Amino acid sequence: MKLSPRDATGYFSKPDPDKTGLLIYGADGMRIALKRQEVVAALVGPQGEEEMRLTRMNAADVRRDPAMLMDAIKAVGFFPGPRVVFVEDATEAHAPAILPALEEWQPGDAQVVITSGQLKATSKLRKFFEAHKNAYAAAIYDNPPTRAEIEAELARAGLRNLSQEALRDLTSLANAIDPGDFRQTLEKLVLYKHGDDSALVPADIAAVAPVSTEAEVDDLMDIVAEARSDQIGPLMQRLRAQGTQPVTLCIGLMRHFRTLYAVAAAPGGASEGINKVRPPVFGPRRDKVLRQAQGWGAQKLQMALTEITETDLALRSAAQTAPAMALVERALIRLAMLGRR
Repeated sequence: MKLSPRDATGYFSKPDPDKTGLLIYGADGMRIALKRQEVVAALVGPQGEEEMRLTRMNAADVRRDPAMLMDAIKAVGFFPGPRVVFVEDATEAHAPAILPALEEWQPGDAQVVITSGQLKATSKLRKFFEAHKNAYAAAIYDNPPTRAEIEAELARAGLRNLSQEALRDLTSLANAIDPGDFRQTLEKLVLYKHGDDSALVPADIAAVAPVSTEAEVDDLMDIVAEARSDQIGPLMQRLRAQGTQPVTLCIGLMRHFRTLYAVAAAPGGASEGINKVRPPVFGPRRDKVLRQAQGWGAQKLQMALTEITETDLALRSAAQTAPAMALVERALIRLAMLGRR
């Protein structure tokens, strides 16, 4: 039988232990691995591998020795409970070795979980599972996890007190980063909130979300965007002493002001633009970026981006005469003065 994406989400968390098997396939290997881990853990439980109720094998090994899959399916375990045989990296070429063992499956045998890459509609593996009355086929698409999937994942980890703002930020983050990184972020979030019964808020997400720049460089961007020109010199001295390169500051400036421009120039206004900016911003920083974008406006931000582009070109010019860090510092001061107008 074929599982729709909506039905698959519920089935992965509560699979039927009496089924013949499950085929999980798609283009994104990381997402498939995460779903496979979820369904196998739900079938055999946390002690399943220690109790030898989980058998792992590669499809290439099954192709060389088809009897090993049959033996694993029919084996009698020493411990009570559902048994699972996991076959990874199956392709259409492995179907002749895999399907005969599945055709011999009987109630009481181990359930077979197979993972594969993309499979055509004419695939023998797909056709077998989709036509089988006691087996499922589930396609995993490249779409990031939905809001409902994120809620369900956190609920399974015991984190149920979620604010709507936090769910909004998590959904944005899921669209911006790799699924494996997002899963690690959720795990860190659960640990961060351990023993804390208060609602999950955007500030909690900001505390554990992956960061792309050093904190002091971010501070410098905020100082410039908020026109605090008197604070530029001392922070520049500290960054210079730490070995920060001028081009790093210029790249950070460009990234920050492009974000501000994307927020300010959004068709629905800055309040709508802050929800669509990529990569997303969270917690107190979200409010700060929104306030900066509204304060500058799209027109002045275009002028700022022109100034930053000219500075970048000057840094890369072979005819450059002034020290690179001085060029950047002068640009920072000009931008801060522009922000005051």
